[in-house]
Amino acid sequence: MGALLPLPTAGIPAGLEPFFELSDSDIKFSFSRLTEILRDKKHEGWVLAAYPDPKTSDPLIGAGFTLSLPARTHVQSDPLNPYQFLEPASEQLWQAAGLDTQRLQLILSDYQSKLETWGTRKYRKKIKQLPEQVTNDEALSLLRVAEVHAIHNARAYCRNFSQLTASQQMALAQLVYQMGVNLEEFTQFLSLINQGPGLQNASLTYGAQSTPLALGDRQYWQQVQASLIHSQWARKYSTRAITVIAMFDPDYAENPSAAEKRVKATLHPAKHHHGKRKKSKGTDRA
Repeated sequence: MGALLPLPTAGIPAGLEPFFELSDSDIKFSFSRLTEILRDKKHEGWVLAAYPDPKTSDPLIGAGFTLSLPARTHVQSDPLNPYQFLEPASEQLWQAAGLDTQRLQLILSDYQSKLETWGTRKYRKKIKQLPEQVTNDEALSLLRVAEVHAIHNARAYCRNFSQLTASQQMALAQLVYQMGVNLEEFTQFLSLINQGPGLQNASLTYGAQSTPLALGDRQYWQQVQASLIHSQWARKYSTRAITVIAMFDPDYAENPSAAEKRVKATLHPAKHHHGKRKKSKGTDRA
């Protein structure tokens, strides 16, 4: 199977060699399908000019690719997980997509000027009027680099990543894509996907050709879903959350819509109105 990313003509940025070693054989889901989902306006959206993040005012482009992040240290705290986290600077990821760094600086300078003039709220209102700063293909290249980054770190977050179903792998990659290092705050979720029943003694319980581990304990996966359903993220971004959380259901591939309905029913339970009994017409007249 081929690599997920083509080699950039300018060479691989230092420290990003693992990005270009990741191949289709390392994941069970369709990489192109993940790209389609993240381009959907229900998720990150698709803007070909720099625009501000509503919370942080950081410059974003394409499907929410952040343009100004510095390189960061992200320590692997799980001694049982051989994969290390990679948190390169936005400039390195920009280079990995085959784009010129000088051009990035021009975009950032223009962004800062507009932000100082308009402020975040007014800037966001003008998103549809902004002139394009990258082409559609360039934005796709940035998205693919960001996806590979998310998949790489998803394996570092979950020591059993290779044992997950295709939809569960995709769900975890989406969580990493959307939250980045903030996923560390989901301690209960991370503890469950790493140490939950049906996953701890995988090599002893299941043979190499057996049914995927994720099918072994449905109650366990309901607990995994619940750890996300009761989060502030799920309440604030419910449309996005329902899609992602449903993918952790081991039956998701058989009936995605049913899996989403189950999550939606828990996240938005039906309201039971216990109002006063309506008065009869006679009482109204009286």
